Amino acid sequence: MKGIVFTEFLEMVEKSHGYELVDDLLNTTELASGGVYTAIGTYPHHEMVQLLTGLGAKTDTPVPVLLKGFGHYLFGTFKTNYPTFFESAANAFDFLESIERYIHVEVQKLYPDAELPKFQTQMLDENTLEMIYLSDRRMADFAEGLIEKTVEHYQEDCTITKEVIETSGKKVKFIITKV
Repeated sequence: MKGIVFTEFLEMVEKSHGYELVDDLLNTTELASGGVYTAIGTYPHHEMVQLLTGLGAKTDTPVPVLLKGFGHYLFGTFKTNYPTFFESAANAFDFLESIERYIHVEVQKLYPDAELPKFQTQMLDENTLEMIYLSDRRMADFAEGLIEKTVEHYQEDCTITKEVIETSGKKVKFIITKV
């Protein structure tokens, strides 16, 4: 998992809970990296799981809620750091459909070792987009947070429903419907 995910996660925790909690989290979690992350580094996914689990225990917050909140937070970073991705899409559906065929292609050029989730999109009708999330990392709640912020960014009124297709969480379907 790319280091930017870790550095942004710790920044989010610091902004919402203070540096003391970040320090406590890093000191009480057995991390192979020692909790030292750089934005361009690559780290084991299980360390993010450990950090999320530890934060959940320390804040009495379920991990799915933390993941969705992190998706909300990271959307802001993406919007600031990669504005051309957002400017090239006319609306939320255009943007969401561009993730696999444009955004992830560009990310792979910058970070060839990045292991990105897959998204299969299909317009069901002019007001309904189906997105299938596929990832061994099982972070669909994180993707849901990003989808929610995308809809908000484009100022569209949509409902988002989530259906777990595989009980392992590796495959999840999102239906985004314009109201």
